[in-house]
Amino acid sequence: MTAKKKKPFYKRWWVWLILVVVIIAIATSGDDDKGKDEAAEEPAVSDAVVEEQEVEEEKPEEKKEEPEEAEKEKNDDVPREHKAALNKAETYANTMHMSKAAIYDQLISEYGENFPEDAAEYAMNNIEADWKENALNKAKIYAEEMDMSNDAIFDQLISEHGEQFTEEEAQYAIDNLE
Repeated sequence: MTAKKKKPFYKRWWVWLILVVVIIAIATSGDDDKGKDEAAEEPAVSDAVVEEQEVEEEKPEEKKEEPEEAEKEKNDDVPREHKAALNKAETYANTMHMSKAAIYDQLISEYGENFPEDAAEYAMNNIEADWKENALNKAKIYAEEMDMSNDAIFDQLISEHGEQFTEEEAQYAIDNLE
């Protein structure tokens, strides 16, 4: 009698179904009430602070651009699709703890986000994420929820059909598992 070989978890239909449901949930969730809450929480400004600001405004201003304004101008030159790709990439990195390579593949995949390569490249060049921490978060999931060995977790983290982390990121994850 031969033992039935089990499929890897990522080749099972239910894993992809869960992934699609999570992606749809993330894409449709919004923060519409955020602006209302922030306006209600702003502290009252005292008259002394207002007078101080008026005095500062009367001074001849040097041509100093606020970093925020410079960033805003820089973002105005970026095509909408590039911004959208960056937003999606940040969502994948921050909520699903995906690797840089996996996010890029998801962004350009015709079965994923279907962004053009230049938009995906822009996103990957501008995303701020801690890839080692993402690898660690994925490793914790494999260890706690799937009871995988460290070797199996490492292999899954670096697999081109798995998480696609670098070997350095995967090793960091294994070294920091509790």
